Amino acid sequence: MRVFEKIAFEQFKKDISDDIILYNEYILPSRSTKYSAGYDFRALFDFVIHPGEIKRIPTGVRVVMNDDEALFLFVRSSMGFKYNVRMTNQVGIIDKDFYNNSQNGGHMWVSLQNQGSVDFVVKKGDAFCQGVFMKYLVTDDDDCSKERDSWSVGL
Repeated sequence: MRVFEKIAFEQFKKDISDDIILYNEYILPSRSTKYSAGYDFRALFDFVIHPGEIKRIPTGVRVVMNDDEALFLFVRSSMGFKYNVRMTNQVGIIDKDFYNNSQNGGHMWVSLQNQGSVDFVVKKGDAFCQGVFMKYLVTDDDDCSKERDSWSVGL
């Protein structure tokens, strides 16, 4: 199974706002066309990233995925090409066991940096990153059966 979900409202209140209307109205990531590889994540509110500034943006989203998959998060290509805006970690990799973790309920955040020379303006509802599901392989002699029991979210 592969599905995006809203984070629990309790987590939303902790990370973003106690505004139930905002919680009920934001939309989950979706593809913009039939052949789009990426699912667009949309801004929950307006924000501006000034030149040289780094901003952490909450998505309000968590994800369920299959055992042999990861979700890769990228900036939208136009953001880097036109505005020189980048993810601070270049690519975000969300593992299956990030879902519902005890630290943040699986809430995915995106950290963007404006390396351009003008303000980067995002309006509520604008797509600001995209997620692509990918299968991954393990070695033939892989014997890792350990499951993540605690979370260290280095933010």
